[in-house]
Amino acid sequence: MSERAGGPGRKGPLAGVRVLELAGLAPGPFAGMMLADHGAEVLRIDRVSAVAAAGDKPRTDVMDRGKRTVGLDLKSPEGVAAFKRLAARADVVVEVFRPGVAERLGIGPADLHAVNPRLVYGRMTGWGQDGPLAPTAGHDIDYIAISGVLSMLGRRDEKPTPPINILGDFAGGGLMLAYGVLLALLERERTGEGRVVDAAMVDGAATLFAMFYHGVQSGFWGPRGSNLLDTGAPMYDTYETADGKYLAVGSLEPQFWAEMVSLMGLTDLPDRSDRGQWPALRERLAGAFRSRTRAEWEAVFDGSDACVSPVLEMSEAPEHPHNKARGTFVEVGGVRQPAPAPRLLGVAEQDLSPATRLADLSSWGLPEETAAELREAGVLA
Repeated sequence: MSERAGGPGRKGPLAGVRVLELAGLAPGPFAGMMLADHGAEVLRIDRVSAVAAAGDKPRTDVMDRGKRTVGLDLKSPEGVAAFKRLAARADVVVEVFRPGVAERLGIGPADLHAVNPRLVYGRMTGWGQDGPLAPTAGHDIDYIAISGVLSMLGRRDEKPTPPINILGDFAGGGLMLAYGVLLALLERERTGEGRVVDAAMVDGAATLFAMFYHGVQSGFWGPRGSNLLDTGAPMYDTYETADGKYLAVGSLEPQFWAEMVSLMGLTDLPDRSDRGQWPALRERLAGAFRSRTRAEWEAVFDGSDACVSPVLEMSEAPEHPHNKARGTFVEVGGVRQPAPAPRLLGVAEQDLSPATRLADLSSWGLPEETAAELREAGVLA
């Protein structure tokens, strides 16, 4: 794990792309991080009070890495005018308000396209810009519930289990927004015009489960917790070890299963092709795995094709030999975190310094004398 420090260096495929990110929770900053990780110059627009309170101390939130930050009062005419000047020099705006809020502030798509027709305007919401639920509040758990995804998560005969806020906020939200922004930037190369990206977490979560729709409608995919990939099958589940830790077993294919049971020294197992035997098979496996510690089982399966892996705590993952060899984790500003993904081979490594306050906005079209007046008026921090 390497330490990354220094000023934000702009390299990579998105070098030269300027992004204004309106401060928000989870999915918006994550989309901005994905863009910054690959070279975009991201300027986060936060509240004046938040930036003033932080002072010059770099932000250590992982999703703010590689960015710059200013505070701007978007409820004042002067702040809106300043934001439009910044947008005139930007390629992308990431906006995370409820539908209609940006328009009421005077910084909606039409307002900004009037000063920059090439601007890509990325909108991140839970429900989308239209539909009956669009104006209402919600959280990740609500969006994946309405998408149908939550109904599929959890063990048999137990209530649905939300996977924290990964599927809605990050995979279905922030990542889809970043993808949509890239699509719009690509299209702009052909048309010369910016687009509005309507990224809704409910849409994104539904899309992530595209693989399962045919199976559900055909009857191949059964109730929650009864299938091959949702803990229904004993060969695709987690098992406790002697020291109270866990192993993940994914030996679905016959050859991987054969290698696993051989390395475990198991014989006379129930027939895994008979679903009626799955409870008995699970019990045999559970008993066997409880006979040794996780470390002992790691040694047994090391280098094999048994598809058995330790369930590592987040604090353990950076120390795993594979993750260390690939540089999967880095340290930025004293905070351990995942490195940018995916990797573009042959592209220079990004500078991932923590977000800092941007003192000079002149390159964004806001002269220093104007910025000084706004600071004096409490509109800019």
